[in-house]
Amino acid sequence: MTKTSFSSSAAVPAELANMDTLAFDRQHIWHPYSSMTDPAPVWEVVSAKGVRLHMKDGRELIDGMASWWCAVHGYNHPRLNQAAREQLDDMSHVMFGGLTHEPAVELAKRLVALTPAGLDKVFLADSGSVSVEVAIKMAVQYQQARGKPEKFRLLALERGYHGDTMGAMSVCDPQRGMHHLFAGMLPKQHFAAVPQTPFPRQDVAFDADQLAADIADLRNQLQQYHKELAALILEPIVQGAGGMRFYHPDYLKAARALCDEFDVLLIADEIATGFGRTGKLFACEHAGISPDILCLGKAITGGYMTLAATLATTDVAETISRGEAGCFMHGPTFMGNPLACRVAVESIDVLLQSDWHSKVSRIEQGLIEGLAPLQGQAGVKDVRVLGAIGVVQLDQPATLAELQPLCVAQGIWVRPFADNVYVMPPFVMNDADLALLTGGMVTAVKQYLAQSS
Repeated sequence: MTKTSFSSSAAVPAELANMDTLAFDRQHIWHPYSSMTDPAPVWEVVSAKGVRLHMKDGRELIDGMASWWCAVHGYNHPRLNQAAREQLDDMSHVMFGGLTHEPAVELAKRLVALTPAGLDKVFLADSGSVSVEVAIKMAVQYQQARGKPEKFRLLALERGYHGDTMGAMSVCDPQRGMHHLFAGMLPKQHFAAVPQTPFPRQDVAFDADQLAADIADLRNQLQQYHKELAALILEPIVQGAGGMRFYHPDYLKAARALCDEFDVLLIADEIATGFGRTGKLFACEHAGISPDILCLGKAITGGYMTLAATLATTDVAETISRGEAGCFMHGPTFMGNPLACRVAVESIDVLLQSDWHSKVSRIEQGLIEGLAPLQGQAGVKDVRVLGAIGVVQLDQPATLAELQPLCVAQGIWVRPFADNVYVMPPFVMNDADLALLTGGMVTAVKQYLAQSS
């Protein structure tokens, strides 16, 4: 596979055009959560296929991140490529205001059919963070339309993460999250204690008292603040960037019941967990519940381009529509982008036409076995696996600039954060590559802990 070549352009001065790619990147490009005075190392990728990233220096890296959890079918998938090419020949974009098109309709059909019962109205947006913004606005506008404008705040969970835009930041963990610097300008929300009861696993005894305490705190928060709460927002079962924590399905089931009891909507943020990642098509299925509003993103296009969806019940949608504005007050420029919708349709079809559940179960077993050597390792706090998610939690936060190069040296692409070294591999990863991935993680973590001690 060869790198795309770019011709010189009169718009780029020679001193910039002649700069080495990595040198220019280091001086001029801000990467996610990076410093421009002390940037972390980056590696140049020139192409990708299957589960491998092909690097400029000739190396191949097995991608354990699925490009931040979205490339569930791997890279350069022939059916997704063909879908994109065909759609390009028709139209890449058209405004969604006053127009519609088959890719959006077909995608919405699949989302209504596949998501938990009752989520019949589909709002298509640009990205995961925007889908959360849409969900928050839906909840607030719903309460206003009911004649309850005082219900405008959100209840969220500590250790939660919902995105980097303003409304989304306001419902992320206010103390240990990534957005405390902006606390003074964000809307003030309420937070329930992080659920401590883990997802059922053989090596951890179930603690009924702890589960009761978790639920009791949530009840107390709702009882105290329900008159001003529009909704409870949470990541069902798996708290992602807030710590890669897996909590008990009974907590989620109780959350649904408590929201009904206290007249508060339930928003499920399944941006990271949707489309099979936890072993269920949607994580809400672990508890057998349906939220009032559901946020989707990441894997929806198989990692080909940005797209998100926010689904709502008929009651939410029609109540909003009967309110003062007579409509829902949101409309992104690239809403319902035909190219993204067409690829999303194909990605969902590829997923459903494969034995995705067996693939995820196989990956789960491979992660359990492959990461087992780190269980009990000095410097390792916990090793946990759920579906196609494997997490090694260290005793202390890891230094990205030190640990990631050790992973690259093992031929794997893994991006640790905080105290977690984790993977979310593409579902198409075979057993041999999975063994290389986990083996590389074990070696890199042991090397890092040895040099850090």
